[in-house]
Amino acid sequence: MTSRLRPYLSMMLSGLLVLSACSKNDGSAASNSSSNNTTASTAPASTGSTSNSGSLFNAPAAQSLSVSDVQTIIAQAVAEAKAQGKPAVIAVVDRVGNVLAVYSMAGAPATAAIRSAPDPGNNTDLEGLTIPAAGAAIAKAITGAYLSSGGNAFSTRTASEIVQQNFPPEPSSAGLESGPLFGVQFSQLPCSDLSSRFIPAGGAAAMIGPKRSPLGLAADAGGFPLYKSSVLVGGVGVMADGDYGFDANIQDVDYDIDEQIAWAATSGYAAPDSITADKVFIDGTQLVYTNASNATIKSNPSSAPAFSTAAAVGSPTPVTGYFAGTIIAGAVYGTETSGVRPATSAEFNNVDAFVLTNGSGANRYPATGGSDAADVGSPLTPAEVTAVLQEAFKVMSDTRAAIRQPLNSRAQVTTSVVDTRGKILGIVRAPDAPIFGIDVSLQKARTAAFYSNKNAAADLNSDPSADVRSFLPAARTFLNNSTAFTGATAFSSRAVGNLSQPFFPSGVEGNPNGPFSRPIAKWSPFSTGLQSAIVLTNLGQHLAYVTGASGIDTPARCTFLQDAAPGQSRLQNGEQIFSGGVPIYRGNTLVGAVGTSGDGIDQDDMISFLGLYNGGQNTNTISEAPNGIRSDQIVVQISQGAVRLRYVNCPIAPFLSTSTQDVCSGK
Repeated sequence: MTSRLRPYLSMMLSGLLVLSACSKNDGSAASNSSSNNTTASTAPASTGSTSNSGSLFNAPAAQSLSVSDVQTIIAQAVAEAKAQGKPAVIAVVDRVGNVLAVYSMAGAPATAAIRSAPDPGNNTDLEGLTIPAAGAAIAKAITGAYLSSGGNAFSTRTASEIVQQNFPPEPSSAGLESGPLFGVQFSQLPCSDLSSRFIPAGGAAAMIGPKRSPLGLAADAGGFPLYKSSVLVGGVGVMADGDYGFDANIQDVDYDIDEQIAWAATSGYAAPDSITADKVFIDGTQLVYTNASNATIKSNPSSAPAFSTAAAVGSPTPVTGYFAGTIIAGAVYGTETSGVRPATSAEFNNVDAFVLTNGSGANRYPATGGSDAADVGSPLTPAEVTAVLQEAFKVMSDTRAAIRQPLNSRAQVTTSVVDTRGKILGIVRAPDAPIFGIDVSLQKARTAAFYSNKNAAADLNSDPSADVRSFLPAARTFLNNSTAFTGATAFSSRAVGNLSQPFFPSGVEGNPNGPFSRPIAKWSPFSTGLQSAIVLTNLGQHLAYVTGASGIDTPARCTFLQDAAPGQSRLQNGEQIFSGGVPIYRGNTLVGAVGTSGDGIDQDDMISFLGLYNGGQNTNTISEAPNGIRSDQIVVQISQGAVRLRYVNCPIAPFLSTSTQDVCSGK
C-alpha cells in the first residue's frame, strides 16, 4: 500500500462502520487496420459547411426507469441473492449515471477488497485496498450503463476482457498486445472536473449527467446495462462476494455470485440479444458478455416476490455523495434534464449533433477560444475549434463502426478539444454514443496536450508524491533523452499508451515495462503506473468522504500537479493511455489537442486525426504536428532491437461511402 493512501485508509476503515449502519493499445478494435505509424490518405478534405440536409442517425427513443422499474429490478436481485444464500448490495443507475437506488440486504458485506497484485507483497496504488461495498456496486452499475448504447451492450465482464495486459486475457494469449481499452478503468473518476456531482437538494441541475463513479469503471463481474423496449436506460451493479477484482482467464468459465444476482436483476430489462458483447469480434476475438444465464441462476425472476416483500430483508442505503436513501426515477436521456441533448442550430451546424447541457438550456461546452495566449501567442479561436469539431463529426458520420450492431452501422463517438492548459474549448457527440466516451475523449485530448507541452516535465516534477515524480527520470532514461517532455516531441495518446505497458513493446512477455507502467509483478488493472499514481490521493480522499470518515470530498480536479493557470491544471480529469488523442499545432507551436472516444480505438484515432486535418485545411491556420516531431520519430533500443513509438493508426478502408484505403497516410 502506498504511504500516501494510508491516512485515508485508516479513516475509511472507521467510516465504513458508519456506512454499514446506515481489464489493446496499439491494436485495432476493428479487424482491418493500417499498420502505418502516422497513418491514415483521406477522403478529400471538406472545403465547405459540414451540415447535412437530413439526419443520418436515429436518436434514442424517450425511455427511462420509473420508481416501479427500479423496485422490480431490486426485488429480482434480492430473490436471487436469497436463493444463492449471499446477501447483496444492489445499485441501480440511469443512463447518465444518476444513482436511483442503493439497496443493502441484511447481512450484506459493508466492504469489499480490491484484488491484490500477483504478489500481495507488491501491492501498489489501489491493490489490496478495502472499499465500501456500495461504492463497488455503484461503479459496476455505472460501467454497465456507460460502456453501452443502442448498438452495443457491454458488461463489467466485457470491461475486464478489454483492459488487461494481454488480449484476450488467457494463458494462451501470452505475447499478444494489451486490451483495446487498456486504461479506461481510470476514467469517470470522482475527481473529474467534467463529471457532475450528486445534489441532494435537487433543482434544475439535480439529474445532470454524466455523473462520476466512486471507483472509475469496474472490471469485476456483476454489472450489466438495463434496457426498456430495446432502449438503454441505465445499469445495475451487485456486490455480494466481497471481492472487487477481474477475470484473468476468460477460458475458465467461472461462476460469479455477483454476476448471477445481477443477471437475475435484468430480467425484463435485459439488453437485446443482437447487440450483446458476444456479437462483437475484435481482431477475430469474440468478446464476452456474461457467464450467467437463465439456466445458471437459482431463482425465477418472473415470480420474484414484490419489492414490498423484499423490503423485509433489507432497505435502501444512503451513500454520501451518491444517494440520499429514497428510490427515484431516472432521467430521460436526450432531454435537458439528463444533461445530454440535441444541439440547436445555433450551437452546432449539424442536425445530428448532441451537446452537454446545464439543465437550464445552456450548452456547458460551446466552442470557445483558448485561454493560453500568454503561453502560445495566438491561441485557438472559436472558429478553429468549431472547424475541428465539425470535421470530426463529419468523419465520424461516414465511419464504419467497429463495436456497434448491426454490422456496417455508423460510428457514434464524443469529440473534445482543449487548449494547452487543459481548458475545455468544446465538446460534441453523436446521439447514441456511449456515455463513457465523454470523459475519455477529454482525457485523451488533455493527455496529448500535456505530454506534448514544454511544461510537461516541470508539471510532473511539481507533484508532491515522490512516486509520481519518479516516472519522469525513468522515462528519460528509457528514451535516452535527458530533456524529454519539454515540448520537442508531439505525443499522441497512443504513444503515451506505448510507454505505459507492463511489457515493452506491448505483449512481449519477459521484456521490461514501459517507463510509465508498473513492473508486471506490481501491475494490475488497479495499478497501471503513472496513470493510477497521479490520482491515488484523490481516490483516497473521496473514499474517506463516502464512508463518512472525512467531511471533505476530493476537489473537482484530479491530480496534484501545479496550476497551468489559477485553479486549472492540465490533467483535471486524469490521463488516458489508449488511442484517440492528437495535439493541435499552429506552425511549430502547440496550441491544443483533440480527443475522440466511443468506438474502436483505430476509429477514434482516425476521427481525431482527420477531423483536425480537415479542419486545418478549411481554416488554413492550424494543422497536425509537423511530421518531424511526431512521436513515431522516436526509436527505442531494446534487447531484441529497435522499437518505434506510434502516433496514430487508422483503419484500412473505414468509410461507408467509399472504398478508399489508407486514409491517413501523408497527412
